[in-house]
Amino acid sequence: MAKRIDAKNLNIYYGKFLAVEGVNLTIAPRSVTAFIGPSGCGKSTVLRSINRMHEVIAGATVQGEVLLDGENIYDPRVDPVNVRRTIGMVFQRPNPFPTMSIYDNVVAGLKLAGKPKRGELDATVERSLRGANLWDEVKDRLDKPGAGLSGGQQQRLCIARAIAVEPQVLLMDEPCSALDPISTLAIEDLIQTLKEKYTIVIVTHNMQQAARVSERTAFFNLAGLGKPGQLVEIDDTQRIFSNPTERRTEDYISGRFG
Repeated sequence: MAKRIDAKNLNIYYGKFLAVEGVNLTIAPRSVTAFIGPSGCGKSTVLRSINRMHEVIAGATVQGEVLLDGENIYDPRVDPVNVRRTIGMVFQRPNPFPTMSIYDNVVAGLKLAGKPKRGELDATVERSLRGANLWDEVKDRLDKPGAGLSGGQQQRLCIARAIAVEPQVLLMDEPCSALDPISTLAIEDLIQTLKEKYTIVIVTHNMQQAARVSERTAFFNLAGLGKPGQLVEIDDTQRIFSNPTERRTEDYISGRFG
């Protein structure tokens, strides 16, 4: 079941450097929320904090709360590995495991979690590849290397790998930035299908993409030179792009800066 996300008073650090300050936002289940803003404003940093990937970086810390259906994922009793199973992530560049087959790429996360039976793996591979709209293209070559696919197919393979462990949330960090327009359209169409089951958050530099795929948009910006990034506003996507509350949002959307 898709989960609701609430970030409360989020301060995110790299060592002693405060990178993002005072983020408060709510992300509804079974919806797409886009994070937009200029480079270096903290979009991807906030995204990685939502599934505790940020703390993988040496010296990186998070203050505040990220609630997943009311449960704080930063509670000391919560296992970050379980968080990352529940909240999957797709990265900017397709990153299939280069020495693994298409089949083994999809089930890699399941094998880490235990020793499922072959029949269960077969079913998961077909379900996940169908979910990523890739099954018909690869079903006859599942034993071939995942790295041999096209860029757009590799990204859909990474999405299949993410949904194979049945998460409730999918985070996407500029998933189309390395793809051609046709592959980008395929991923955008896929996002619209996936949101029926998952809560999706996508970081994108492409404002047209944000307008196409999301119901809500969050605009991030730097508080000033050398100062932390901050969430300026979050609202329905149509309102953000047509009648934002904040002048800084309007300036960015209209191209006056950024």
